[in-house]
Amino acid sequence: MSKNAFNYSLDFDTTDFRKQPELYRIGVGEQGVLLVQPYKSELLPHWKFKTEAVASESARKIYELFEQYLKDEDFVGADMARKYLQMGFTRARRYANHKSGRKYSIGEADKTQGLTYPYSSGSKNKGNEVLAPEEDALTNEKARAAAVFKTYWFQAKNHPDYLNQKAAFRKKYYH
Repeated sequence: MSKNAFNYSLDFDTTDFRKQPELYRIGVGEQGVLLVQPYKSELLPHWKFKTEAVASESARKIYELFEQYLKDEDFVGADMARKYLQMGFTRARRYANHKSGRKYSIGEADKTQGLTYPYSSGSKNKGNEVLAPEEDALTNEKARAAAVFKTYWFQAKNHPDYLNQKAAFRKKYYH
């Protein structure tokens, strides 16, 4: 495993990443977003994207937490908040494109079985035909909710304090 890769072999039920930040790896995209404690418990209750208004409140609150984590020099918390903002965008976009939330047609067999990560991640129907997007996929309520999250996500990932703390975190813990 690469020293930069997210470590899925950790005991996420008992690991407190605030107390043991050295165990955290940034990984790619949203990796670990539903695993890393205590941040999952702090962020997940605020993560909602049902409507544009709900997404606006959710993204604003998560961004406030992001800024507090930065102020507290808690890079792991800031990175997790950034991941929740990113996940708000990706999930809202999924539902903007496909009201059912399903991207792939249902197949007879799991096409990801036996494959290693990242090919094993996501839907067991990955590899089947991609369903056509909704006609209003770029303008519907979920698309507007996604746009809200995207704005906050990009603000977070490009925030100068976040970038500085990310570099310092890597220097300190990625040997």
